[in-house]
Amino acid sequence: MIVKTIVQQQYRSIDDNAAVSLAGLKTPPEGWLRTVRNALGMSGTEVAKKVGVTRARVTQAEQAELKGGVTLKSMQAMAEAMGCRFVYAIIPPSGRIEDIITSQARKKAMALVGTASKHMALEDQALPDDKITQEVERLTREIAQEMPPDFWIDK
Repeated sequence: MIVKTIVQQQYRSIDDNAAVSLAGLKTPPEGWLRTVRNALGMSGTEVAKKVGVTRARVTQAEQAELKGGVTLKSMQAMAEAMGCRFVYAIIPPSGRIEDIITSQARKKAMALVGTASKHMALEDQALPDDKITQEVERLTREIAQEMPPDFWIDK
């Protein structure tokens, strides 16, 4: 196995493990900042004093979190002020990086087989559906394994 493949597998393992750990984790309706603050029984003013900002800034951060506009720096500072640790992750929806790669490889394979099938049909040499399905699956495995340079480019 080449080094690039081994490193890629290590990265996949890290991401897949994170996905398993975070499976089912949902952001609370009020957001993490407000939920944890309320769970601790802390006021916005108390958090503000610990962070060194105004109470209004705490409220803004809590609202920005709900809208997706809070900064990572703000989340970290407020989490630490509440005695917590801020963690973020990017994980695949299915829990496996391999599923995203296979899906992209299948798109590429279907495009290749579709083009070839059209040309063959024009020459009255169309393949039966089961053969087309087999070829798509074969190409999907091959493309996913090789990951050519244009792998992530949708044409």
